[in-house]
Amino acid sequence: MTAVLFDFSGTLFRIESVDAWLRAVLTEAGITLPEGELDQTVRALEAAGALPGGPEPQRIPGHLAELWETRDESSAGHRAAYTGLARQVPLPDPGLYDALYERHRTPAAWTPYPDAAEVLGALRERGVRIGVVSNIGWDLRPVFRAHDLDRFVDAYVLSYEHGIRKPDPRLFARACAALDVEPAEALMVGDSRHADGGAAALGCRVHFVDHLPAGERPDALRPVMALVG
Repeated sequence: MTAVLFDFSGTLFRIESVDAWLRAVLTEAGITLPEGELDQTVRALEAAGALPGGPEPQRIPGHLAELWETRDESSAGHRAAYTGLARQVPLPDPGLYDALYERHRTPAAWTPYPDAAEVLGALRERGVRIGVVSNIGWDLRPVFRAHDLDRFVDAYVLSYEHGIRKPDPRLFARACAALDVEPAEALMVGDSRHADGGAAALGCRVHFVDHLPAGERPDALRPVMALVG
């Protein structure tokens, strides 16, 4: 392997909890909810799947079904899909729906997995090229820069910038082209067997990790070093 492609959410980084997400936005807005109401709102947002990178929606409303399927192909679609899910939950100020969406795009909302810097740094020392391939509707580069991981990444291939989403092999092909490697020389590391597994159709090797809270997954990326050889 001369290149490793990494997924973003659930692979290199973990989004904050729905509770922390909501509390941060309410604090910024100067709004206080009684603890019982806050807990109820957190549970409702979790069920709605309103936090990108967080719990999956328990149900997609009919009016959002088509948008949900293509949400990662444009920034406008991504925002509309997730704010639409959030709007199923009553909030004390209508401006909070957009504020919640903006919060999830900030570096403060994301935590690198404990072994991410170690593994990315070791790959770089070996001369392995590194790409990030993500289904996403916004520019995640500032998150990598803020956490000092951008220095390890050679290329970002983001679905909304190409209008293509994983598991479409074309997105992985563009990543390989950006790194100037053949698919057979690349390893794709991700947490979704459906989305990230699409790299196998192109001829890439694939390795999966579990999408767990950062504190519960201290070293799942380290086996990548052995797979690269």
